[in-house]
Amino acid sequence: MKIFYHESYNINIGLLKFIHPFDGMKFGKVAAQVQQESLAEIVCPQSYISDFAINEFLDALLCKLVLHKRPVLEALEAPYLPLIPYSWLQKRVLIPMRWGVAGTLDAAKSALKGNDSWNLAGGYHHASAHSMEGFCIYNDIGISYQQLLASGELTADDKILIIDIDAHHGNGNARTFHDNSNVTLLDVYNADIYPNTPVSRQRVDIAVPLPMGTDGELYLNKLNTALQQLSSGYKLAFVVAGTDVLATDPLGGLKLSIADVAQSHKRVYQRLKVLNIPTVFLGGGGYGKDSAAAIIAGIKAVSDR
Repeated sequence: MKIFYHESYNINIGLLKFIHPFDGMKFGKVAAQVQQESLAEIVCPQSYISDFAINEFLDALLCKLVLHKRPVLEALEAPYLPLIPYSWLQKRVLIPMRWGVAGTLDAAKSALKGNDSWNLAGGYHHASAHSMEGFCIYNDIGISYQQLLASGELTADDKILIIDIDAHHGNGNARTFHDNSNVTLLDVYNADIYPNTPVSRQRVDIAVPLPMGTDGELYLNKLNTALQQLSSGYKLAFVVAGTDVLATDPLGGLKLSIADVAQSHKRVYQRLKVLNIPTVFLGGGGYGKDSAAAIIAGIKAVSDR
């Protein structure tokens, strides 16, 4: 398992931390522990995703909106702050997320070459070509998929699997691949919280909606049942491995322990290996004090360390 990380992943949102609980500096904490314990090889993306790749993916309206402060702040769930310039947002948030997109693309290329990978950032599953929301500006899976098609590393006939075990429904991924029957979505999510979008929920092929307060035992049982519905034949799997399922997370509304999270990652990976599907894990959400520890536990579980 290769770990993709760049120091530019870290999102220092300054005063915005009092508005949104996302710990944008956790990526560095995880990478430091991975190195300290020699858990896996760390690989750095060479550059953030290009303007061309971004603009090729986004629709015309969103191309314009992403260049303005107010809609970006709305997507970050922050109020309009007149004194913060757009250049500050670009440096502190947009560029780090574009590094995250590059990490997903590079991790996917690595997996296709036989090296399963984990991008510490990415998993921006609320964004699409038409919308930025839920602290997600760019849909990294969609952009990576488009770039892999352009390079010939994927074909339009290749089957792709997205397994989303973040606490929130991946409405952006559902919208991105709404009309693509070669992309299968498996989504385990808290059905009582954002985003409550019936159209995107209906796009999910294997849906596991859970009630508020679901504990680890029920979560893992439901996940196991869903995983058994999968078959072989996929060219690549993306796993949105958000840690906001933790009981200590302020936004997820579920009750998993760190050990439960690690077990969920392990069970997903074991099933994908039985089916011989190249795999990319992605960061996803995670807003509580135990997020970094849960990511480390997941990496250890997947690596059997």
